[in-house]
Parts: sequence; structure tokens; C-alpha cells
Amino acid sequence: MKSLHGKVAIVTGSSRGIGSEIALTLANAGAQVVINYATNKAAADKVCAAIADAGGECKVVQADVSNPDDVRKLFATTSEHFNHIDILINNAGILLFKEIADIQDDEFNHIVDVNFKSVFYTLREAATRLADHGRVVNISSTVTRLMLPKYGAYAATKAATEQLTRIFARELGKRGITANTVSPGPVNTELFRAGKTVADIERMAAMAALGRIGEVDDIAQIVLFLVSDEARWVTGQDIGANGGIL
Repeated sequence: MKSLHGKVAIVTGSSRGIGSEIALTLANAGAQVVINYATNKAAADKVCAAIADAGGECKVVQADVSNPDDVRKLFATTSEHFNHIDILINNAGILLFKEIADIQDDEFNHIVDVNFKSVFYTLREAATRLADHGRVVNISSTVTRLMLPKYGAYAATKAATEQLTRIFARELGKRGITANTVSPGPVNTELFRAGKTVADIERMAAMAALGRIGEVDDIAQIVLFLVSDEARWVTGQDIGANGGIL
């Protein structure tokens, strides 16, 4: 049964990794999906082609979500093409792996722009464009609950996202709109594996009660639940999707 039939979803940063899996999963559940990318059009087109091949409907939209003008364009293009917007998934993000003392101004500004300001800009737009009883899921991280060296700036942007989500949930709740964050632990993606040794990954896997790192489908299935009608009573929450690290 297509539980999201008739729903329109924007998934930011959905050309690869967790974002692409979320887009595919929502499309498989019946949603019409906007595949958003910043620079990698070929990867975005590949995701959309996979959706179309499976009988789904999608549209690829280029937008740098750290730019408010691009965010307005993203929402306007979606509305023009699909007539309405029901679901927003904020997945776009970057990782900065550096001790706080070594972070340069431009590096800090860049991660704040991509990881946090993008969420603010999309939520601001969603506040007036999202349909009643819509759904918002923002991707955070389990690192906000830990004291991991070199994750300071990254964790700060994700913690700020979590708080912004809670306030948005309160402000839009009267319209039946829910907003939650999902906080993955280590997930088997290109972004996660970059710069890590096999020993690093094995050590992180051992931290989880389930004894492994996550896969993209582990996260996508939680997002699917949160945007479904079955999760209509869940809002303002941060769901730890980390295999029992905490």
C-alpha cells in the first residue's frame, strides 16, 4: 500500500548518501519527490531515474540551500510543478573534522551556512508553503550527545538544528504540522568514511549495542515512519537512530 500517495516531498541534499535513500524510500511509498542538489547534477539525475524506473514521479531541482534566494526558488519550483508541498526533509550537510582551536573563520562560517542556516531558511519558507498536516524531518547527529574531539563545530550546528526544530514544531502545531529530528550515529556513507581507517570504523561500530554501523536504509525507514500518518502524534522530538550508542 502506498502510504504517501498524493504527497509531495522535498529532500535537500538528496543526490547521494542518506538523502538519496530517503528520496527513494519516500517515492516507493507513493510520494512525488523533489531531488535537490547543489553541484552534482549527474548524481541527482541518477536518483530521479531510479525513481522513474520504479514507477514513481520526481523532479530534480538545483539549489544551494545555504542561499535564501535559492531556497525560495526551490519551494517555488516545487509548488509550480506539483501544486503543493507536504513534506520537507532537511538532509543537506557537510562535516568539519577539526579541533576548535584549529578552525578558521571561513571554515566555521561555511559549516554554519550549510548545516544550520539552510535549515532556518527552509523552515522559514515551509512555515507559509507547507500544507496543513505536513511533515518536517531534519537530520541531526548523535554527536550532539557525545564529547567527541574534532566534532565541535559540526555538533554545534546540529544541536542548533534540534532546538530550531522544537520551536518550529510548537509554532506550526496548530496547523497539524509535525517537526522532528532524526540523529543518526555512524552510517555507511561516503561522507562518514572519508578520512577514517578501517580501525576507526570498527571502533565506532563497537560502540553500538547492535555491534555495527548503520546503513542508509536504517535511517530512511525511520524518516518514512515520521512522515506517515502513523506518526501524527510525534512532534518536537529527536529520534536517536544509532543502534544503541546511547
